[in-house]
Amino acid sequence: MRKIDPKLMMRAVWQLRVRRRPFVLSHTVNTACNLRCSFCPHWRKRRREMSFGEITGMLDDAARFGIGAYNAWATEPLLRDDIPEILRHARSLGMITSLVTNGILLRERMEDLESLNYLTVSVDGIESLREIRGIGIEEIMDGIVEARRRGIEVLMNCVISAKNLEELTSLVRLAKKIDAWISFEPLHEFDEAEFEDLRIGDLERYRSAIGELIDLKSRGAPIINSITYLKMIQKREPGFRCHAADLILHVSSDGYVYICRVHEVPVGHVSQGISNVWRDSREMRKRISDGCSGCLFFGYIENSLLYDMVPEVILHYEWM
Repeated sequence: MRKIDPKLMMRAVWQLRVRRRPFVLSHTVNTACNLRCSFCPHWRKRRREMSFGEITGMLDDAARFGIGAYNAWATEPLLRDDIPEILRHARSLGMITSLVTNGILLRERMEDLESLNYLTVSVDGIESLREIRGIGIEEIMDGIVEARRRGIEVLMNCVISAKNLEELTSLVRLAKKIDAWISFEPLHEFDEAEFEDLRIGDLERYRSAIGELIDLKSRGAPIINSITYLKMIQKREPGFRCHAADLILHVSSDGYVYICRVHEVPVGHVSQGISNVWRDSREMRKRISDGCSGCLFFGYIENSLLYDMVPEVILHYEWM
C-alpha cells in the first residue's frame, strides 16, 4: 500500500529534531456536523470559522515555518464547500494532506478529494455503528471503497467502547478485505460529552479483545497501531512521555493555537504569526505537558514514542 518517501522523512526529522518545531498542522476546520454522537464534544462547541483567505494565509505561514503535513478534521470537514480549495492550496505548498470524516458525504464529495493523500473515516463498528453514531455502515462503505479505488490511502478509525468490543476483529477483517488500514483507541471521556452507555465495565472482556488485536497485529493484519501501544491500552495506563505539544501544531476553527485535544488551552492566535506564537508559548506548553496525567489517543502516543526512538514502535507502527 503505502511507500514512505525518504525525502519526506528527512524533512520531518530536520523540522522536529533540529529546528525543534512541529511537522503537522492539525486544523479544526469547522464546527458544524451532520451527526450528534453522544461521546463527541466538538459539535457542541460552535465557534467562528476562519474564511478561506484566512486559512490560506495560515497555510502560507505554516509552510514558511516548516510544516510538512496538513490535517483537516473536526467537526465534519466535508460540510465546508471550500474544502477542495483548502486541500489544493496545502498541496501546492508541498504539504501532505489528510482529512478525517464520518463518511456520510464521502461518496457525494469524492471529486473534491483529488488533492488528498490520506483519508481517515470513523468506523466504530459494523452492526453497532448505528447505535454508536446513528448511521448504518452501508451509508459509508461505498465512499470508503471508492476512495481506495482512486488510490487514496484509507484509515478506518475505531473508538473502542462497551458497544463494539465484540466487533473489533470483524472490523480488522473488513479493513483487510477492502485494502484499507485500521486503527484503534479507547474512548476518551471529555467533560462536555456523555458516556454512560459507552463506558467499558467488563475489563476482562476488554483486555481479551485487545489481546486478540495484538495477536492479529503480530500476524500481519493491517492495524496501524504498534504492539507497544496496544499493550498500553490493554492495561489502560499511559506509559509514555508526551511530546504532542511539540510535534503537532493544533489550530481551532477560529484560529487559536492550543496545546492538544485534551488541553484546549489557547497559547496564541495564527494572526500573530505561527513562529511568534511557537516561540512565545514555549514555557507554557512545557508546563502544561509536564503536569498532564496522560491520555490514550494513539496519534499522540505513537508519535511521542517514535520521537523517543522506541525500537518496537519504529518497526511496527504503520505511519500514516
